[in-house]
Amino acid sequence: MGLTDQRTAGAAAAIWAAWAGGYQLTELPEELRPVEPIDGWAVGQALAGHAGARYGYKIAATSTAGQVHIGVGGPLPGPLFDRFRREPGSVLPSAELFMRVVEAEFAFRMARDVPAGATPDQVLDSVGALHLAIEVPDSRFEHFERAGEAVLLADAACAGWFVLGPEVPGWRELDLVSQATQLWINDELAATGRGANVLGDPLAAMVWVAGQLERFGTGLRAGEVVTTGTTTAPPRIGPGDAVRADFGALGSVALSFAP
Repeated sequence: MGLTDQRTAGAAAAIWAAWAGGYQLTELPEELRPVEPIDGWAVGQALAGHAGARYGYKIAATSTAGQVHIGVGGPLPGPLFDRFRREPGSVLPSAELFMRVVEAEFAFRMARDVPAGATPDQVLDSVGALHLAIEVPDSRFEHFERAGEAVLLADAACAGWFVLGPEVPGWRELDLVSQATQLWINDELAATGRGANVLGDPLAAMVWVAGQLERFGTGLRAGEVVTTGTTTAPPRIGPGDAVRADFGALGSVALSFAP
């Protein structure tokens, strides 16, 4: 039996209280804990009543290693909230970060709504732009790695701060699969990767999320942003660190953390 509307709202309120208060939950009370993914998704969407407007989606665990780490069998979508979006070069708070990692990602901005039942070609034809990005994921659960799929969906798939970097011209002609990426922390190389680490291809991740959102009863809309998952093993960061995601000839994105 799924969560009632009242319990969905209660779960979202508990998660938001931890998020806004800068603390983590050991777990949700049993009566508020989603078991099925659709219930977890409903809780994550109910967070908008506290966090405010959403401008797109993230995809967590797009690599096999990431899925193993958090004990899920596939990727997870989560909402991106306006209040946690920052511009390149921003200084982000560090005191209340728990996961303390950064991710170099490819993000897409939608030009048109994705129609229901869209083919892969229709999904990709609806994309307007490719951007370089850095995500700073975080979780409201102390033991997120064993929380389970439904609870992670309720936790907005570990959404946190997000920086949307420059648009990449001519992206449809690029080989994103082999595109190399690097993460530099305090001018030292911290991680390397490539587009193939994102479900084999960031474009495949776009097709996947469109289908998953439809299964959850919604879809991608014009103007929304989708960030497709980390291209490297996420390196750890700390207070005062300067971070740069380098995408070679495509450009870079930088941010830093407050001391």
